[in-house]
Amino acid sequence: MDQHYLKQLYNNVWFSKLPLHFQDYLITHSSIHSLEKDQAVFYTGDHFDGLYAVLDGSIRLGYIDIEGNQAVSAIVEPIMWFGEISLVDQQPRSHDAICMQNSTILQIHASEIDKLIQQHPEFWFHIAQLTSQKLRFAFMELISIQTHNIQQRLAQRLLFILNGYGNHLRIENSHIHLSQEQLAQMLVCSRQTINQELQHLEKQGILKLAFKRIEILDHARLHALAHERSSKKI
Repeated sequence: MDQHYLKQLYNNVWFSKLPLHFQDYLITHSSIHSLEKDQAVFYTGDHFDGLYAVLDGSIRLGYIDIEGNQAVSAIVEPIMWFGEISLVDQQPRSHDAICMQNSTILQIHASEIDKLIQQHPEFWFHIAQLTSQKLRFAFMELISIQTHNIQQRLAQRLLFILNGYGNHLRIENSHIHLSQEQLAQMLVCSRQTINQELQHLEKQGILKLAFKRIEILDHARLHALAHERSSKKI
């Protein structure tokens, strides 16, 4: 594996804490795939075919109904792992995973995961950690919806994305690549509302806007805003 990708893997919280023999197994039994923009990693209803990690590019997790209405739950960027839910509950995929740009992904095929678990049942503990990490952020988002105003929710979601939803040992990139429409879908509000809030944050010098890109200029102030205690605006 390319040294650059290896370095990224070791900056992932979950992977970095795995025992060395599990790290080695995942690296040596993985395959790397190059996918094009709009290509699917998997669709809702597909059977479990393995665990994935994004090495380069970005993947949209969500759903598109028959009328073309899109729901975006998360944007997966380097170096996030995804796809473990169907491993745990043995059910079909619960959402789509679609490339937002040309991307490179790492896959640990289902058969290799099965072999690892059969030989080392204790690996289930590490799968549980990977799953609970995302569950924790899902609960944080639900609580935020009920207790925070839209500006605080926006600040929190931007931090979530920067930190890879808890995946990164440290934040090394200050750029978020997504459109305001996608951000609005994630926060279940209008694009106009997101645009207004982003412009307000830009005027404060917290971030800088560009086409389908947001650069965070002041992480500390964004963090303070996301965790500020105040009543929710209705």
